[in-house]
Amino acid sequence: MGEFTTTIETRLDQAYKGLEEATSSGDDFLADTLTAEIEDLRRLAEDHGVPIQR
Repeated sequence: MGEFTTTIETRLDQAYKGLEEATSSGDDFLADTLTAEIEDLRRLAEDHGVPIQR
């Protein structure tokens, strides 16, 4: 696993955890921001052939 793949996976894990916390606390702005970040990271991974498990 390369550094790029590790970085994408780490950032996705952090974003998903943050999204869960934001949703639980009712922070809609943060939830929307993290959802957009997740979408961007998933698109970046797909563009570079990085398999994403979530």
